[in-house]
Amino acid sequence: MAIPQEIIKRKRNGGVLNEAEIRQFVQGLTDDSFSDSQAAALAMAIYLNGMTVPETVALTLAMRDSGTVLQWPGLNGPVVDKHSTGGVGDKVTLMLAPMVAACGAFMPSIAGRGLGHTGGTVDKLEAIPGYSCTQPLTKIRQLLPELGCVIVGQSSELAPADRRLYGIRDVTATVESIPLITASILSKKLSEGLDALVMDVKVGNGAIMATAEDASALAHSIVNTATGAGVATRALITDMNQILGTTAGNALEVLEALDYLTGKYREPRLHQLTLELGANMLLLGKRYQDKAAAIAALEYSLSSGKAAEIFAKMVSALGGPADLMERPDNYLAQAPVVVPVLAPQTGKLVYTDTVGLGMAVVRLGGGRSHPAQQIDPAVGFSNIVAAGTEVSAGEPIAMVHAATSEAAAVAQAEYLAACRFEGFQPTPLIHQVIG
Repeated sequence: MAIPQEIIKRKRNGGVLNEAEIRQFVQGLTDDSFSDSQAAALAMAIYLNGMTVPETVALTLAMRDSGTVLQWPGLNGPVVDKHSTGGVGDKVTLMLAPMVAACGAFMPSIAGRGLGHTGGTVDKLEAIPGYSCTQPLTKIRQLLPELGCVIVGQSSELAPADRRLYGIRDVTATVESIPLITASILSKKLSEGLDALVMDVKVGNGAIMATAEDASALAHSIVNTATGAGVATRALITDMNQILGTTAGNALEVLEALDYLTGKYREPRLHQLTLELGANMLLLGKRYQDKAAAIAALEYSLSSGKAAEIFAKMVSALGGPADLMERPDNYLAQAPVVVPVLAPQTGKLVYTDTVGLGMAVVRLGGGRSHPAQQIDPAVGFSNIVAAGTEVSAGEPIAMVHAATSEAAAVAQAEYLAACRFEGFQPTPLIHQVIG
């Protein structure tokens, strides 16, 4: 067995680590035989020198195996999931989980909290009074066969090595390493016991990966690594040059998801992306052989009311109100101050800084600037006008939901600072499909 310094030195000098050395490192993360400084040094060496695909596969599997790996004997359908690299207004998981469940697949989604400008699925769900994202694995094992989908937060029993390594990366400027991002995402997802995984890799001025080159590199890394680990995987590189849907902010996004499931309103880009991701999940999971048939099944899950029914059952089973679908206004928090953002001039609306809009939601109180911060579920933006829309001076382009008039005024200014009203160039929703 090598000593930690030898493993660090090999990677520092640009060498390739073998599986035993990688497993020793991950074991060191879980039993503290690697100190924080040694783990940080190896993370920096990986950041600077990268990893081969076999190294990244070995790191992913070792981190997955640092905790429990769920198994699903006896299910009569594929176990599938999707993961987004994060954006603003991305509430797709809330609709997609019950839709694919209605189509005969099973989705045990281990979701995350918001990070930086990106919203988190756990934070959205916790805007529903009583909904508990902290569940023992026994509860998840019980509910998935019954419901078809369960959306919860990460358990301490799943991929514990990732939590320690991520904390070290966060304070050592090594978060952006593509092999480390890949292993972090996949160690958690593969611990779910999946047959298939679809990745939504965001690109644009609201994404962590701002350029097509970076997004493609991450997508290829994830597909190659997950496939190497034995899970059928596909990545869609999708547009994040504007907020997804018409809302950003936790309770507001839950309400939009409910409106989507019940058919009250489905914003076209959000609907297209949800169907594309869902169809690929059903195809990879071999639930359907034809994309048109998969999309038709997803559409029927909505029109029949089956997806809405499954979502309602999941909310109730995890502690939320049984009549949320019928009476959302009775349960979802509403901000005391709601004011419009008015277009200062006439022209075609362009969003130039969607990250800035995400940070505006954080500053309203809808996200965290430090881990212990409490979130205000009511705040954010609604009635968001899509990019490319011709607007007139004085016309509302969004509504701000805030706790105070002062906070609302700041958010109005931040929203306008992220816009312009000329030079619109349309970008495709789906940039590329990999895998």
